[in-house]
Amino acid sequence: MGASVRRRLVGAFGGRSGALVQAPPDLVRCVRAAAALAPDDHHPGRRDACKASQADQLPPSHPTYDTAMPGTPIDIDAAIDLTRTGDLWLFRGQSAVDRAIRVTTNSPVNHVGMAVVLDDMPPLMWHAELGRSLPDLWAGKHHRGVQLHDLRAAYTLWTTRYQQRGWLRQLNMQVTGEMEDALLRTIARLDGTPFPSTARLAGRWLSGRLPWRHDPHAGEALETAYCAEVVAITYKAMGLLPSRRSPSWYDPGKFWSGDTLRLDLDYQLGGEITIR
Repeated sequence: MGASVRRRLVGAFGGRSGALVQAPPDLVRCVRAAAALAPDDHHPGRRDACKASQADQLPPSHPTYDTAMPGTPIDIDAAIDLTRTGDLWLFRGQSAVDRAIRVTTNSPVNHVGMAVVLDDMPPLMWHAELGRSLPDLWAGKHHRGVQLHDLRAAYTLWTTRYQQRGWLRQLNMQVTGEMEDALLRTIARLDGTPFPSTARLAGRWLSGRLPWRHDPHAGEALETAYCAEVVAITYKAMGLLPSRRSPSWYDPGKFWSGDTLRLDLDYQLGGEITIR
């Protein structure tokens, strides 16, 4: 992607978001450095149970899950200061919709978003959700579905109004400029895509696991998209995920350390850090 196209994307970001984001004239590749957090030595499978005495135990939503999230708790200020482009934010709530998502996908968490930290813009969260409480900083308006939000505002909304718990997972290396270009192209393409109904979400997740329905190129022109699909499509565009699986194969729990997700290009995700 040429520098002129990159400038146009950044200009569109600033222009369409009005006063919400003040974009620079050019996007300097300066993702903020932060201390790498190594993965935990032990990552239990989704159906493994950790000892109840472990700190930060995950409250069960389904009898299958009685699993602890590893990591020393930090506050939101420290988490935002640490987060870099490509880091993941995971959430778990107790509403009927949250439980339905977890039971349907056999996942210990019900939501995943990806951090976007570019130049001197505020840290952002790229994800898909049912609500429209926050302005989408790419489109400059409120809507449901795939959105780009101020990270702090999104975390505050999810942990207060939505009553969710949050965790941060960090990549072991910063992303490259080419990955940032791919990320911006993906945002431009997917932003505003509607969130699917619960029934459609379940059907798409199931079809992604049927070998005769498997299409590794699915998701290029989605009519609807859920949170894990958005992260998977973006990671694939950035070269972090292999192309052999369709985005619908992924659910929020695939991005939890208890699963066996493998990234490409020597990238790894660390264990969950609990956000106080």
